[in-house]
Amino acid sequence: MKKYNSLFFILLALVLASCNGAKTNSESYFSFDNSSFMTTYTNDDVISLQLLNPENKKIDSVVYYINDKNIGSKKGLEKITFDFKKQILGYQNLKALVYFEGENQETTSRVELVSNVSPKLASYKIVNTFPHDTLSFTEGLEFCRDTLFESTGSPDGKKAYFRKYDYKTGKVFKQVDMDSQYFGEGITMINGKIFQLTWQSKVGFIYNLNTLKLEKTFSFDKPIEGWGMTNDGKYIYQSDGTEKIWKMDPATQKMLDYVNVYSGSSKIKSVNELEYINGKIYGNIWQKDAIAIINPENGKVEGILNLADLRKFVKNKTAEVLNGIAYNSKTKTIFVTGKNWDKLFEISVSE
Repeated sequence: MKKYNSLFFILLALVLASCNGAKTNSESYFSFDNSSFMTTYTNDDVISLQLLNPENKKIDSVVYYINDKNIGSKKGLEKITFDFKKQILGYQNLKALVYFEGENQETTSRVELVSNVSPKLASYKIVNTFPHDTLSFTEGLEFCRDTLFESTGSPDGKKAYFRKYDYKTGKVFKQVDMDSQYFGEGITMINGKIFQLTWQSKVGFIYNLNTLKLEKTFSFDKPIEGWGMTNDGKYIYQSDGTEKIWKMDPATQKMLDYVNVYSGSSKIKSVNELEYINGKIYGNIWQKDAIAIINPENGKVEGILNLADLRKFVKNKTAEVLNGIAYNSKTKTIFVTGKNWDKLFEISVSE
């Protein structure tokens, strides 16, 4: 009976509190004044933050955060401004921690930061056309020491692999088959090693560039999928099928940072195979016969390379999406192909 009475009084107290209009932990007396927010912002913009206080609580101070970083504090309902100049693109999570009448409460909101760059349409011309293995479900393509390397997936249940071969004739010099449990994805060569991703297994492999022997298996640092891969000579850049491009330390395989890819005000998802060319990242967009030219520092798409016309030269009826970008620094030309395409195209690109 004693337990029953205790429970009864607890429930009664909660009901009375509710009737008296008491706030629960999930509610707040305060909110951001969203009426002053723009639809989107760019790195050129400054945002002004101020709170609404409809119940006229006596506010002592407010600490403001953007993406959990403290940007300053104000007395009472004073406004605070923030310059977006150094912020990465994407949603900016706003938070205010309000101290009032011996209590404190949080309130949140968000705004979207988009690109202030209008992409230019790049032009190209076909320099050469070479044969391509129609059984190759291309996921990664890269030149190294004048030799073309290609990594494949395995949608038909066959083993994925990567190989180095003579792109002019298709002759395979050496091939490394993957265990059947793995779906191969992007590859890149750096510091005498070959890095290779898997799609959904959350593991990658490191091979010796000279012998192609497996040296290490590593687990992904983040809970992401493996898609494309490239490097700038110091860092590895990795896509995960979203709008994100991650920066990895090749020595530790730890993710250091990321950018979100935007073309103007549009978020570009499904970024796939990557290639680092003259300070920019060229990225296939899954299901699109186009390549985005991306600034790796901020994720802004600066150019678009429309390769839809290459389709008319591809005769294989089972050919899937454009995928595979390899830059030959000696000829300053780009090699592109697609999943199960019968052609490998050498192209030169200009604005």
